[in-house]
Amino acid sequence: MRPKVVILGAGFGGLTAARALDSIADVTLVDRHNFQTFLPLLYQVSTAGLAADHVAYPIRGALRKTNVKFRMGSPISVDHKSKSVKLDSSEVLDFDYLIVALGSATNDFGIKGVAEHSLGMKSVGEALNIRSEIMRRFEDLCRFEDDTKFSIAVVGGGPTGVEMAGAIAELKRGPLNSDNAHAAKNMSVYLVEAGPRLLPSLSEKLSARTKKDLEKLGVTVLTQAAVAEVKPRQILFSDGRSIPAEVTIWAAGVKGEPAMKALALPQDGIRIAVDKTLQVSNYPYIFAIGDIAGAKGKDGKYLPMVAPVAMQQARFVAKQIARLLKNEALKDFSYLDKGSMATIGRNKAVVEVKGLRLTGTIAWLAWLWLHLFYLLGGRNKIGTMADWTWNYLTFDRGNRHIMDIS
Repeated sequence: MRPKVVILGAGFGGLTAARALDSIADVTLVDRHNFQTFLPLLYQVSTAGLAADHVAYPIRGALRKTNVKFRMGSPISVDHKSKSVKLDSSEVLDFDYLIVALGSATNDFGIKGVAEHSLGMKSVGEALNIRSEIMRRFEDLCRFEDDTKFSIAVVGGGPTGVEMAGAIAELKRGPLNSDNAHAAKNMSVYLVEAGPRLLPSLSEKLSARTKKDLEKLGVTVLTQAAVAEVKPRQILFSDGRSIPAEVTIWAAGVKGEPAMKALALPQDGIRIAVDKTLQVSNYPYIFAIGDIAGAKGKDGKYLPMVAPVAMQQARFVAKQIARLLKNEALKDFSYLDKGSMATIGRNKAVVEVKGLRLTGTIAWLAWLWLHLFYLLGGRNKIGTMADWTWNYLTFDRGNRHIMDIS
């Protein structure tokens, strides 16, 4: 008899797990949206490089050639005695195995003013709000003929922050400069990192190259700059310094999705506590994968909250459940790091794979190809290619609309 598996969350991990389990289990996939968001390209929606619908794909479409069932909703409780999960739609789903893949949310680290005065980057709605804020402030600048300034600060020197800061700088240098050169000239872009260098997961050489490339684009890079408070138009640092910031974009970190608290599962810091088998501690019939799982690498540190980790864990858990069905011993999860990359701007990127380091155009093309490969849906791939081609050939970005999402 096929086991019942309920998967909470249809991100990279949840969707991959559903497909992998389809042949051996009756799977129900749950998500609060009816689409999956391709998070690595959200920053391009924020900076008018891509249309919003190019980074979203219908979950039912992704499951069309499977027997996986989909339910739109959020979990509100788990009944361990009856092995069931209740959704906010009042539906109750029975399971033999539960996989928690709820993803992550913006982590403000308890810093004053972050929640109130900064913009996160975890959803299409947030990306559109960032775009609207940037374009609205630009339109405000166009009304002034004096030297009124407008500053955008991106907090966080990881891949997301680097890519966002570079994209904003190129938006300013290209389309906005063509729209109104005086207004564009009065825009400033800051990238703020609390640590000693950008992209700490990469080599120091690539970090230095990234900083140099961003500064060539006009980005002011601040390292060793720990944020103490975010105000409506200013960022204060712990060493007493400050910078103006009419728009603050928070890319400094993420934490396990808060919805996990409703499940009352053991926590390990800001994630769900898991054993090396990816089973939730004290709950052998529940697995956690992706950003929300407190899995650690050989160095004892948490695994990074990135798509490759979630997808590897998803396939691994599918094999774990297959082992359980055969009464075989479970294995410990080991993450295979295939490398890291970040794009800085036009023809500029950095890639590091097992000691191989690439920069410039080759790295940029590798970044484009990999992201296009993992993007769901033929329409989205074609639309993204069309937008990228148009942007590259014309130095323009056609998605400069102000569309607020309330």
